Amino acid sequence: MGNSYAGQLKSARFEEALHNSIEASLRSSSGDPQPIFTQLYLEPEPYPGNMEGKKLLFHERHELVNGNSSNDLEELEDEDGSDTSSPPLPYLQAPAPDGCCTLDGFCQAGKDLRLVSIATEPIEVPAGFELVGAKSPTCVPEHSDQQCNCCIFVMSLAGFSGNCVGCGEKGFRYFTEFSNHINLKLSTQPKKQKHLKYYLVKNSQGALCKGPLICWKVSSAMNSGPPKKRHRSWHPSSLVPVPPTAVPVPAIRPIVCSPVASPQPPVMGVIQPQPVTIGETVIVPDNLLNSAGVRPVILIGHGTLPYFYGNVGDIVVSPLLVSCYKSSQLSDKTLEALGLNSSRLLSVETMILLTLQYFARLGSEQIPLREELEQIVLKAMLCCPGGPAISPLQLPWLARLEASVSGGSVQVVVTNNSLGEGISESLRSLAESPHQQQCLPTYVVIICASKMSGSEFCVIVLGKYQARALAEGMLTTNEFLKEISYELITGKVSILTSHFRTTSLGDNLDKQLVRYQRRRKGQVIQPFQGDVTDNIHSQEAASMSPPSDSDLFTKGFQIYPAQLNVARSLLSQVCSIADSGTQNLDLGRFCKVDFLVLVPPSHILVHQTAQRIRQSGVLVDLGNEDPSTAHLKSDKYVVRLDGDVHAKMEAFMKKVKQNPYTLFVLIHDNSHVDLTSALSGSVCHGELQGLADRVVNCQEVLDAMNLLVLQVSCFPYTLQTRQSRISIHNEVHWPSTEILVRMSVLFLVYFGLRDYSRSLQWGMASPILRYDDAFEKMVHTLLERHPHLHSMVIRSYLLIQQYTEAMMALTSSPSLRDHITPETLAMVEDLINAPSREGSQGRGHMLLVRIPSLQLAMLARERLEDVRDKLGLQLCFAVLLGSPASELNLHRNFTSRLRAWQGCENEDWVPHTYEDLEGLPCIVILTGKDPLGETFPKSLKYCDLRLIDSSYLTRTALEQEVGLACTYVSRVVVPEPKKAMAPRESDAEKVATSLNDGDELERPQSNGSAATRTSGSLAENGVSSSDVADSFQKPSTSTSQPEGMVTIDMGTSTLGIKQECDSLGTPLSSDPSKASKRPSQSTQCDREPTRASPRTVILSRAAYNLLSGESGSQLSSSSLLPHADVAWSSPLRPIITHTLQGTEQSMYYRQWTIARQHHADYEAPSVPHPRRMLLSGPPQVGKTGAYLQFLRILFRMLIRLLEVDVYDEDEEEEGENHRDFFIFNGPNIFTQWPDIEEVRKLPFDPNLRDPKFRKASPVYSDKMLKSFKGCKQDKESQTPATRVTKSIRLSRFAAHNAFHHCDQCHHYCEAGAATQLSECTFHAFTFCSSMLGEEVQLQFVVPKSKEQHFVFTHQGSHLESMRLPLVSTKDPDLLKSPIFTPTTGRQEHGLLNIFHATEGAAHLHILVVKQFEMPHYRKYWPNHILLVLPAMFNNAGVGAARFLIKELSYHNLELERNRLEEQGVKRQDVWPFIVMMDDSCVLWNAHQSTSDGGSCLSNVSLKTVLQHMENTPKISQYAVCGTRKWSSSLARRSPSSPFSRCHLHDFVMLNVDLTQNVQYDLNRYGCEEVDFNLRVDSSGLLLCRFNNFFLMKKHIPVGGRNKEFLVKPKLMEIENPALISPLQYVCAPDSEQTLLDAPAQFLLERFLQSCSHRLFPKAVRNRDNPVLSIDSYLNLSPEVRISVCYINSRPHSTNLNHQGLVFSGLLLYLCDSFVVSGLLKKFHFLKGATLCVICQDRSSLRQTIARLELEDEWQFRLRDEFQTANCSEDRSLYFLTGRHV
Repeated sequence: MGNSYAGQLKSARFEEALHNSIEASLRSSSGDPQPIFTQLYLEPEPYPGNMEGKKLLFHERHELVNGNSSNDLEELEDEDGSDTSSPPLPYLQAPAPDGCCTLDGFCQAGKDLRLVSIATEPIEVPAGFELVGAKSPTCVPEHSDQQCNCCIFVMSLAGFSGNCVGCGEKGFRYFTEFSNHINLKLSTQPKKQKHLKYYLVKNSQGALCKGPLICWKVSSAMNSGPPKKRHRSWHPSSLVPVPPTAVPVPAIRPIVCSPVASPQPPVMGVIQPQPVTIGETVIVPDNLLNSAGVRPVILIGHGTLPYFYGNVGDIVVSPLLVSCYKSSQLSDKTLEALGLNSSRLLSVETMILLTLQYFARLGSEQIPLREELEQIVLKAMLCCPGGPAISPLQLPWLARLEASVSGGSVQVVVTNNSLGEGISESLRSLAESPHQQQCLPTYVVIICASKMSGSEFCVIVLGKYQARALAEGMLTTNEFLKEISYELITGKVSILTSHFRTTSLGDNLDKQLVRYQRRRKGQVIQPFQGDVTDNIHSQEAASMSPPSDSDLFTKGFQIYPAQLNVARSLLSQVCSIADSGTQNLDLGRFCKVDFLVLVPPSHILVHQTAQRIRQSGVLVDLGNEDPSTAHLKSDKYVVRLDGDVHAKMEAFMKKVKQNPYTLFVLIHDNSHVDLTSALSGSVCHGELQGLADRVVNCQEVLDAMNLLVLQVSCFPYTLQTRQSRISIHNEVHWPSTEILVRMSVLFLVYFGLRDYSRSLQWGMASPILRYDDAFEKMVHTLLERHPHLHSMVIRSYLLIQQYTEAMMALTSSPSLRDHITPETLAMVEDLINAPSREGSQGRGHMLLVRIPSLQLAMLARERLEDVRDKLGLQLCFAVLLGSPASELNLHRNFTSRLRAWQGCENEDWVPHTYEDLEGLPCIVILTGKDPLGETFPKSLKYCDLRLIDSSYLTRTALEQEVGLACTYVSRVVVPEPKKAMAPRESDAEKVATSLNDGDELERPQSNGSAATRTSGSLAENGVSSSDVADSFQKPSTSTSQPEGMVTIDMGTSTLGIKQECDSLGTPLSSDPSKASKRPSQSTQCDREPTRASPRTVILSRAAYNLLSGESGSQLSSSSLLPHADVAWSSPLRPIITHTLQGTEQSMYYRQWTIARQHHADYEAPSVPHPRRMLLSGPPQVGKTGAYLQFLRILFRMLIRLLEVDVYDEDEEEEGENHRDFFIFNGPNIFTQWPDIEEVRKLPFDPNLRDPKFRKASPVYSDKMLKSFKGCKQDKESQTPATRVTKSIRLSRFAAHNAFHHCDQCHHYCEAGAATQLSECTFHAFTFCSSMLGEEVQLQFVVPKSKEQHFVFTHQGSHLESMRLPLVSTKDPDLLKSPIFTPTTGRQEHGLLNIFHATEGAAHLHILVVKQFEMPHYRKYWPNHILLVLPAMFNNAGVGAARFLIKELSYHNLELERNRLEEQGVKRQDVWPFIVMMDDSCVLWNAHQSTSDGGSCLSNVSLKTVLQHMENTPKISQYAVCGTRKWSSSLARRSPSSPFSRCHLHDFVMLNVDLTQNVQYDLNRYGCEEVDFNLRVDSSGLLLCRFNNFFLMKKHIPVGGRNKEFLVKPKLMEIENPALISPLQYVCAPDSEQTLLDAPAQFLLERFLQSCSHRLFPKAVRNRDNPVLSIDSYLNLSPEVRISVCYINSRPHSTNLNHQGLVFSGLLLYLCDSFVVSGLLKKFHFLKGATLCVICQDRSSLRQTIARLELEDEWQFRLRDEFQTANCSEDRSLYFLTGRHV
């Protein structure tokens, strides 16, 4: 082809002018999509088997030679002369593709090409290339240094090959195209002779500068040398090398060069074969193709090939099988993986005989396949180690013996000198034999059996079908589409066009059509409800409207078991990434999910994906869009990979950066499409490649810690190489078909690629997978007539004629029936007649015709439309061009018909996806390089793939074509296999596990915040994880459009498939509110729609043979090279079978394939990206629905992380006549404050109503709780062991733990980038404690940002006090009370982030921690103030923390009063309150009155609650204020009274001034708050609970009070600590009992809780006779409910009236001097009542007994003295028991 073809083009001038004029028109943006002109010359494809993956360069330096023919020189001189003699022709330069740079001096990729910019940069010049400068016409002389540089190689006098040194793009074969790329703004026709004037050379300084002129005319001095043309297949040098990795001569368009070797040294990285003498040459005869009718293909075997001279355009050299003979190069590791060793390698002679055997057994319609021969060689090595010893002398006759069984298809030629001798003789014989009389062998095997060089061989393929298939198969898809474009543009198809102008009967086709059109006289065939013979007027036909039956388009979004299973697997994988410990994903940071879907550049696919998003309601469920507008916003979540993608991705990545606490998911759908590297990708030639690499693999995407990349593919093989960016552990595979059948409870099953192969065993008369034998015979005849044309061009023209004549045969010319293939006739007849069948209501079938070439597809659409209209069928069916680059364009009559069927009243509705064409009889001509994942309607019945032939010899290319037909079918139409195949155990286990994972993702009810509500739980949206059987039957409550389920009854049609997500129906109306609701479950499950059958697929013979390989004897498609962008990593590898799926298949490809140099993964990092996942599944199986469901449950999981389990327990009921009285100051809670006088009148309720005290001893009062009146043991035994919790959604006012991160509060709890832990100051704070009787030194850790809360000395080193506000301060953004939070063991889980709870208001928050835990809290909370307790309190309980907080606060109050008094402030004006808040307080709620007189519970903030209490009138007269504990039952009703005097705990506002003399018991581990409250009340101080405020406490299973001591022996390990019973916590003084490693106070409290019924037997279940406890409350045996009567010994205390009360016991716990004997004599005790006196030591115990004169009324025994059983290093507590006498 090209200039090598004799008589092809009269001059290069004509060729180039023709090209440019057509190219300019094709690039016009107006009108229908136009074809893109492709390169005239193609860069040779590097040999795929290159182990290094390095690109080999094979261009020579250009030498001008004066050959024998002068034609080329004359044409060149004429052309050059025309530049001066003819006026310049106006030139319309092609516009640059979208997004390309157009600046002078820069290429379209935006790289600087100006000489001044790159003069000193190192530029690698490949062998045979020269640096040439081109001056831009727009440059003025003073700027002449701004020249565009390019690296070019001139192949022939009329040829051109150029590379751009800016962006590195290679392979420009036309200077016109190249001038566009480098932005030469030319006003005349681009000509290399005119615009390329100078070489570029380096000057003495090493910089590039203008060099000598380029001599475009041939010098007479160069008139000697070898013949004019020669072909070479490897890098030239002074010696001709042996080609171990010879690059093929490109099929059809060879590279032509001179025979003179280049003196330039070989380039680094180029593999240099072994040299032979230069005398080995073969001259290719002239006119070989025309004379022989075949272009021979020389398959490189083993040995030395010659150089080829002369008419090299008529031969092709292919390395197809060369890797099969490289077993000697296998590494030991590879041999071991194959089960081989070096002793098993085959000799050359054995491999020659295996090759002969293989060729001899190939059928006449089969082509050689590399993978097939490789498996033969591998089997031979495994079966016959080393093989039989065959000498070179035995080889010829053994070879002839092998060939004899071929029936003449294989011929052996034996030479003694060289392979060139045999090749030359074979080509000469081929050229000299008359074309008509030839009976050529299919394969000629040339063997050179030389004793010197060993055995060598090669194969010449002469079979016309095989030679053409091999030559065309060497081209990539892009290349053969460019070749087709070239043939159409240059008019080479004109002979074919002339041939098809006549019908098969010899009549003029166009004249016949015009004649029939005139005969109709304006009438057309009735579109439906009639026969093809029924003609009516066109206007009447256009007005016909089919009946509406929108019920058949019932819509509903469904999630199927497989989709739910896959979504869960994806979620599980995300959790695995987060749990890997590599800090690559911190799920705790995220509170929201957002996403973007990248799809290949297809308008229809964008609409389809946006429709899926809209129907699923995921935007509403994620909270990303408002329900009323979500259906309008779905488009912005889908982006095409086209010229506009960069701007959209920039906006998306900006969003990612601005929202670091939103988890973004970038979904790259159909990710196997266009995996070209951005470095080698093209932005020219009218196509955009490498965009996916630029987007998905850009550094911003890789570095974003809040971005997951999910790549989705039906054919993931190209993503599974050795250089894969995806970890094999991050792959999620669709369950196998066998598992899906078991999972499915529906009547539908997936019918995929393997099912089509298996269907050949069904024994049907008309298989659903078949090839058209009659069509193949016609093609074969035409291929022999037109050897110069690409087979797809011939197939396309024949296909157009077949459909044309089929329409004519059914309407106007019945005599044509015998000349149409039965397959074509049946499809067209069904297409025309289906709408007229009874019950069809005008609906029909879709016929899909696949034509990859856009130009051929446009030709087919135009021709079929024209024939259809002339035959009067224009209203019977539509003809549409399905191009990725354009929207669907459907005639308004058909659009009206679709609207009528759907009952759509929107006149502006038009179909946007193929699914919108449901039921419309139509022919869709699908064009484009690859199918891009579009889903077709259920009415698709036929897939015509007869153009998919031997050019599709990779697994992806072939299988994605047949994938167009995959869908869901009725279970009954698939025959049961004879022997059920057992699924792989791993898959079955996975599914079983994932289907029984319980309710871990059920969303609890919202806490009611309008700001945090979503559209509903996932269970409501049909995706409950607890019951898979129900999960796909529950309707969506989303108001966005549901996913469709279309069921159509069409009589004999095969419609009615209810497909899942990727194949479901389409919206009936553009208004989502009009979307019809789903039928009931019974309707769906009980009524089965019309049987859905698999679609019929008609293939070419070549594709059929590969796809039937699973059931036949030939290689199956699964064994082919997985993708054109990858290469096999080894010449031999294990056999891959169709049973290898999922992870096992991925492991295979990861071991045995490598990415080619132009692949996006070629230079991928060695470690896979941690946040990248792969979802693979068969085509049209439902992957879109699965990943949308994944987004939904991912959000659910994050929300679950934002939900907390709070205690939900009802308070103990009040007595019937115990009512509080209160004063209302207004109708709203926020205007209600207590009246101090009314509060004083309220009685104090000593009952412990909070459920957390349910197991504590009740406090005796005259109004005991109802629950205690019964005092039944059986009721206590029924108390649950665990406390009741309820999961609640966090509101925006919640307190958070260390795992919470968001944009608003990160500065509050996280250290800044420049902040170090050392930027905190440590300050000692010392004060005297009257209680301790000594100085106490606390330590403050104060971050720099919090120092304003403190007063320091002038030197700044000594902390004097904490600043306190004034009582009169009124600041709405200030919380006046310092907040203290005692915390232990909860540095991660404690709710210490109260930024949101305080609404960001100014506040002072201090964490009170133990000394040994200070580093942990400082690490997690670097911006918090820490108050560190002295080391002596490391083992103390919470009582010590509360005691020290209160002591510190009072001391600080006095210091602040003194400081502010000096400034004129009255002492009583200093704010006296602090807040003591537990680290588990999470949410606050308030009851508010509603307009209808009721009340409702709403979320409020801590700020709201605290400021409300701080603003209480006369607040300084209250001792303690607090709130109520939340429970779900209390939330449903208003409190009986707004205020109460009762126990306060967990969250209290404490007046440290009033409570100066009331202390917390610093020794206590439990019930310290009850003890303190009783002290406060008995001291005559006011406690006030605000009953309209509710506190929620989170259940935190670690730390805090749960962090109890593990009671175990001190000196030895014990396996089971539970063996130590509470009775062993105490012992007799000085006993030998095992000492325990626990504090004395802790042992005492636990002993009293468990064993007090032994100490006070008279008090057990005795409410009338409580135990008297002086000045303390201790928990005594909750199981037997010993009630405690608390009495304060202080003077003027308010105590219970004990007149007439007889006590069952007396408890004296560490009593002080206020307890005297006279006090005790006031009380009366039962006979036999018991006494327990507890003291710090034995001495104090005896002194107390004597001081209180206890022996007067109590009897003591020596054996009744005990001590706590703690170790001797710690002081024990002692107690003595006695009996009242």
